Amino acid sequence: MAKGKFYVVWNGRNVGVYSDWDSCKMQIEGFKGAQYKSFPDRASAEDAFRNGYEVSPKPIANSQQPTANSQQPIGQSIAVDAACSGNPGKVEYQGVFVETKTHLFKSPVFEGGTNNIGEFLAIVHCLAWQQKKKISFPIYSDSLNAQKWVREGVCKTKLVENEKNKYLFEVIRRAEKWLKENSFRVPIYKWRTDIWGEIPADFGRK
Repeated sequence: MAKGKFYVVWNGRNVGVYSDWDSCKMQIEGFKGAQYKSFPDRASAEDAFRNGYEVSPKPIANSQQPTANSQQPIGQSIAVDAACSGNPGKVEYQGVFVETKTHLFKSPVFEGGTNNIGEFLAIVHCLAWQQKKKISFPIYSDSLNAQKWVREGVCKTKLVENEKNKYLFEVIRRAEKWLKENSFRVPIYKWRTDIWGEIPADFGRK
């Protein structure tokens, strides 16, 4: 690896930012589902670690695409989901490309949140992320509440902001600001768990 690079480990034995490849390698080698990436400087690495894991989707060429109302989900689409331990509790979210099951992005863990907040942030993150990358794939979410909040442009949580969840509420306000300042045509569909099973972005902690 090139000298002078910094390495972020989002998923490994010990997550964090490393200043040399050998230290990074110790955290990921032989670790199933390891998520890591190199950056040219510490500031970029720390920013990436704080914002969570991201990759670009790689669709399968010439694949057959069902319609949104068919008995099968649209393959070339992105599924988002959130997980929350406690209510309120630690919440995180991620996005997965449905056709290939590739993990596209994953948030950091936020303190003092709820599942609905995580689902809302996941959809907005996916919209903004696609806009930034100049791509447009349908989004699946299994939360009707989150979809409604996104359409209305407001996270209508009843959760009260406090010192513990202060950063989470900062992220919520940024998401609401993005919705206010940007328009989008990406369709957002309800994932049909009763027919298709768990959404591909599910954290598997039930």
